[in-house]
Amino acid sequence: MHNALSRYVTLFATLILFSSDVLAAPKSELWPIWDSSNETNSTAFDHSKWQQILDAYLTEQGQHTLFNYGAVTKQDNALLDQYLSDLTALDPRNYRQSEQFAYWVNLYNALTVKLILDEYPIKSITKLGGFLSFGPWDDKVTTVAGQALTLNDIEHRILRPIWNDSRIHYAVNCASLGCPNLAKTAFTAKNTESLLDAAATQFTNSPKGATISDNTLTLSSIYDWYGVDFGDNEQAILSQIDEYRDGKPLKGWTGKIKYDYDWSLNKP
Repeated sequence: MHNALSRYVTLFATLILFSSDVLAAPKSELWPIWDSSNETNSTAFDHSKWQQILDAYLTEQGQHTLFNYGAVTKQDNALLDQYLSDLTALDPRNYRQSEQFAYWVNLYNALTVKLILDEYPIKSITKLGGFLSFGPWDDKVTTVAGQALTLNDIEHRILRPIWNDSRIHYAVNCASLGCPNLAKTAFTAKNTESLLDAAATQFTNSPKGATISDNTLTLSSIYDWYGVDFGDNEQAILSQIDEYRDGKPLKGWTGKIKYDYDWSLNKP
């Protein structure tokens, strides 16, 4: 009995440590092999298949855009597979950096949708991944230019360190209600700036971005996990949110600040 209890306590302690570790936000650390481009190449990636998927299954509901995973047909599932196959057959380093940004954001979002579709129905993306994993972000989910990649690789070793743009957090989608919305339009080199600004504006003005109730300001946990990308301190983060947010400025807030995030699946 004593040995069984000891094993239980040890396992419980391991789970606590493991959980705190997986929930820690990954740092922005460049994977150097991806930091190159061919600015003389005027060719654009074809994201039309991804746009067809978005047009067919993404709907607006209040502050959310929701993806109707349960309605995806076999034909459209195959279309998504073909899009991912077409995209990953190309080496993004042979393209302009502006094309690369759209490539990586669309790839991340399309892969996330595919991961959900492969396991649907599920209640949350956090239920995916290996044993004791909190989601699939460290799983190898694709191969580009001979390199096996995880979603975390794309976001934290490619997008964040190469572009150093906090709006990236508004562009990549984790299939959750608390996440900035999956854009209704596929990213391209031409529309990237407008889509990033639109995403930042939408999120910062939504209840899941920032809400005030009495003396408490509730912010998305994104500003806690990735605060370093938004500012050096809490007031600097609030100032950056204010750049896109309408109404009363948050900078100078002296009340309580807490963080929240809804991991429920972004489905109708």
